[in-house]
Amino acid sequence: MKLTLKIWRQANASAEGAVHTYELDGVSQDMSFLEMLDLLNEQLLTTGEEPVAFDSDCREGICGTCSLMINGQAHGPEVTTTCQLHMRSFSDGDTITIEPWRADSFPVVKDLIVDRSAFDRIIQSGGFISANTGSAPEANSVPAPRDKAQRAFNVATCIGCGACVAACPNGSASLFLGAKITHLGELPQGQPERYGRVTSMVAQHDHEGFGGCTNIGECAAACPKEIPLDVISQLNKDLRTAMFKGF
Repeated sequence: MKLTLKIWRQANASAEGAVHTYELDGVSQDMSFLEMLDLLNEQLLTTGEEPVAFDSDCREGICGTCSLMINGQAHGPEVTTTCQLHMRSFSDGDTITIEPWRADSFPVVKDLIVDRSAFDRIIQSGGFISANTGSAPEANSVPAPRDKAQRAFNVATCIGCGACVAACPNGSASLFLGAKITHLGELPQGQPERYGRVTSMVAQHDHEGFGGCTNIGECAAACPKEIPLDVISQLNKDLRTAMFKGF
């Protein structure tokens, strides 16, 4: 395939950025999107140009590092991570626009790389869970209802990629925050700190400059792990309870 790539280039957070256009030939439909970018960078290096900076790590859809806006969609046209998106989703002659996440809380580091450490600080603000030290407890010593355990496991699949923030018109991280709150709040081990946790994490979310949720639903539609929108409802319920209890 031959493609026209319109890619955001920006030297650093304070520099002016611009969209640069590149022509790329010899793209196989079996390539992943990141392999296509690798091919572009090889071409740029042979012509003496600086390669496009982009994040990647596992390339297996697990870590969430490879996060890009592709033709205005978080992670592109399929419900998956950028690294698991393949070029068979595009056609010969297509023009593809590639940009970094667009959110004030995710400042651009360089080109397509953004700083998502705000997510780390939100998680850090949640503190810890109470657990006895020593040898591993017997598996059935802390009973958990199957439906609650299953829901906790389902929402724990959130990989913190930031697609929810990038897709949200308000730049809200409520889906990410709701997933983290819910996966601990559903289990017995997460109960002692449950309401203090939600208060601290919501405060940190707001401090980082993320927007408020207005239930548009773009976050859930863009999530590669299909985290359901109802985790935001759970977040709001826990926050109201925390406020009632005086946390």
